[in-house]
Amino acid sequence: MKNIVILISGQGSNMQAISEARTTEQWPARIAAVISNKADASGLQWAASQGIATATVDHKQFDSREAFDAELARVIDTHAPDLVVLAGFMRILTAGFVRHFEGRMLNIHPSLLPAFGGLHTHQRAIDAGCHLAGATVHFVTPELDHGPIVAQAAVPVLPGDTAERLAERVLAQEHQIYPRAVRWFVEGQLQVNGQRVTQLQGQPQLTLAG
Repeated sequence: MKNIVILISGQGSNMQAISEARTTEQWPARIAAVISNKADASGLQWAASQGIATATVDHKQFDSREAFDAELARVIDTHAPDLVVLAGFMRILTAGFVRHFEGRMLNIHPSLLPAFGGLHTHQRAIDAGCHLAGATVHFVTPELDHGPIVAQAAVPVLPGDTAERLAERVLAQEHQIYPRAVRWFVEGQLQVNGQRVTQLQGQPQLTLAG
């Protein structure tokens, strides 16, 4: 049984999708804890209602990013994680923190990486004239939004799209591919060779949404 620790900063809709898929599909894993850097994150209340342990490590209480990350790592480690999942965790993590969880930390980013790392991804895709946008699940490395890609979902950018409408369609796909990627990890179905990740059962790592 693998232990999953999920980090959130807000509602945690991807956290909820992962938790629900784990229950429905009976993965060989449990969500050991949900941790936030914000005490008022509504996702903490949802997790607690599901009987999941929760904790807050408030970044505002620390004088440096390194001190915050050290305490966050300590709290995470009390749950003996096999996998750390970033689900809307709005903090840039230090290289030392990332190396501590190297090879066992996943993130989802709302673009088709390596395009549009960072913020405001949907508006940037529209402004660039992209015909496709999407989301990427990747292993976390010290370089922001550049880790080995586990899964992607692509959605069309429609005429007259706004960033908000595009974001809604991308988020719906995030709720599909992130639980799938987490399940692959806990079932030992991922092999990483450099920047390339292989799904060992040959399941598609790209979803093309209509």
